[in-house]
Amino acid sequence: MTKQTISFSRTDSAKFFRTLNKRVNNYFKENNIKKTGNTKLYIKTIIMFTLLLGPLVLLLTIDMPTWLQIISMMVIGIGMAGVGMNVMHDANHGSFSSKKWVNKLMGSSIHILAGNDYNWKVQHNVLHHTYTNIQGHDEDIDAGRIIRFSKHSKWLKIHQYQKYYAFFLYGLLTVNWAITTDFKQTYVYLKRKLSYGDFPKPATQWTKLIIGKIIYYSIWVVLPLALGYTWWQVLIGFLIMHYTAGIILSVIFQLAHVMPNTEMPVPDENGNMKNTWAIHQLFTTSNFSPKSWLVEFYTGGLNRQVEHHLFSHISHVHYKNIAKIVKETAHEFSLPYNEYNSIWTAIAEHYKQLKVLGQKPSMA
Repeated sequence: MTKQTISFSRTDSAKFFRTLNKRVNNYFKENNIKKTGNTKLYIKTIIMFTLLLGPLVLLLTIDMPTWLQIISMMVIGIGMAGVGMNVMHDANHGSFSSKKWVNKLMGSSIHILAGNDYNWKVQHNVLHHTYTNIQGHDEDIDAGRIIRFSKHSKWLKIHQYQKYYAFFLYGLLTVNWAITTDFKQTYVYLKRKLSYGDFPKPATQWTKLIIGKIIYYSIWVVLPLALGYTWWQVLIGFLIMHYTAGIILSVIFQLAHVMPNTEMPVPDENGNMKNTWAIHQLFTTSNFSPKSWLVEFYTGGLNRQVEHHLFSHISHVHYKNIAKIVKETAHEFSLPYNEYNSIWTAIAEHYKQLKVLGQKPSMA
């Protein structure tokens, strides 16, 4: 990862975000509502945790046929992604509740989802939200050598086939979290002294990471083994659970940023970006399925990535209501507001983008 310092423009175009921020703040003030979660979010939290843990309880207490065990593990995967998008995500942005201890508690749910809160906050809150779609800084567009998400990354011959294999590899996302990613990230982030908030003591972070992994594997591996499942049943169930969650999370992530209508800008030789941070978000982010109640409910509002990137401190339950303000203000300033009407259209466009990025770059 390049160590080049990135600076966003401070031109008069900053007026856009001042205007938008004022209008959004007025919306909450005039309607006398908090920017954090509400009853709707708390009900969703119960539903998502039920999807995650309910099937596990049944699997450990009831003798089920194989086909029902498979379905149960898929439901757990759906719940895993659901808790991640609806609960953990808001909490680790500080928008789940106005109480810090509640955010910390709900944010710690990441430890039973195969992740680590310190790593997630650095990768997501710091690197992704600050340097969105900037090659070498935003790790969300870095899939290693196997998938090419940016026209600025090196092209390999295998990339011409990524339109066929990328979606299959998406399911491995959370498997990597569980096994290797967290250890690699902790090492790199501590070495670079990165943090979101107070920088943790290295010994404390390593201890927390190891304890978190022990708890995680105790729930999803040791407990089933102790209650009678064979090692191969646990392994298959583990892979089904994670593959389901990985597919869901990866697709949702990519539909927000790796699309034909989103840009992958790079800084100049001095590390300066063309646009202000807020305008940069409009050029690099895309919404999908704005009218689908089900998509919005399940994805935790991540189908409205434009609103999320501009106002990550606001709970996703409010995105639908502020979307009109964001869209109108963007158009008023002649700025883009990227959006696809359905998730299926967005998936098709993402596939096209994978195809384009897989083609050998022209030498011109």
